[in-house]
Amino acid sequence: MDRQWRRRAILGSSLALPALARAQTAAWPSQSIRLVVPFAPGGTTDLIARLVATPLQERLGQPIIVENRPGAGASVGSLAAAQAAPDGYTLVLSNIASHGISPTLYGNLRYDAVRDFSHIALLTQNPSVFVANPRSGIANLDDLARLHRQRGLDMASSGSGSSNHLLIVRMGQILEREINHIPFRGAGPAMTAVIGGQVPLMSDSLPSAASHIRQGSVKAIAMSSAERHPSFPDVPTFREQGYDIVATSWFGLSGPANLPRPIVDRLAREVGTILSSDSTRARFAEIGGSAGHLSPEEYAAFVASEVARWEPLVRETGARPD
Repeated sequence: MDRQWRRRAILGSSLALPALARAQTAAWPSQSIRLVVPFAPGGTTDLIARLVATPLQERLGQPIIVENRPGAGASVGSLAAAQAAPDGYTLVLSNIASHGISPTLYGNLRYDAVRDFSHIALLTQNPSVFVANPRSGIANLDDLARLHRQRGLDMASSGSGSSNHLLIVRMGQILEREINHIPFRGAGPAMTAVIGGQVPLMSDSLPSAASHIRQGSVKAIAMSSAERHPSFPDVPTFREQGYDIVATSWFGLSGPANLPRPIVDRLAREVGTILSSDSTRARFAEIGGSAGHLSPEEYAAFVASEVARWEPLVRETGARPD
């Protein structure tokens, strides 16, 4: 009789678990949410995270705490998010470095960019820009090429594994002399070094460079878009200057794998509303990005396609972690 009672108790508990999970999901969010940014403060990834976090926390009714965890091509923070509990209280700003390039660049990466995440929404895409210290004597790509052939140049980026890193590698290939890549733990520290004259040049995503270009603290010498950017019509493209380089960066919102579908759908819906607002679109345009929304399925397929797209390019350039 005692055995039969225990069996019923165990059976009742197991049947209650799905109901408990549904109740917890229905109550989400009931506490603050951690948004992991896998780069240092001051760069484009951090800027995008904070731009979206403010209206998102208003719509969700809970604080969103931005946590910067830079390192190893954005893989340190991304791994932390992948290993978090799939309860909707840890999210990550997935991006071209962490989920497009690093899977090939870092052979021992401890996460799968597709399978270990619940991909929620694409947030924005933007071109990159080469900027120079105004006192460097570099006003265009021909100046860069001439000085590099004469004495060799150092060039900063937000870190190994970023699309900006690969642009430096590609430029060195075109010039038939490797440019010395100086990786920083984010675009903010790298830009500080360029402005201060410690490094003459930087490859940066446009949103984090935009204010510095407008202030004149750095000079934009080439844009990686196919055509001149409407927010910076005076900055010529690489192609205009005779260098066949076109590239864009992208940023999205993801969480750990197996995030409950109602939470994924709620986040995707709220993000879609935010991205379609005039104020968000105007802000993205101001910093040189374009708001673009994909459904969870579309964004997951996009990430998978980016891993496949970048793999041969990383191998072809011979890029390596610095």
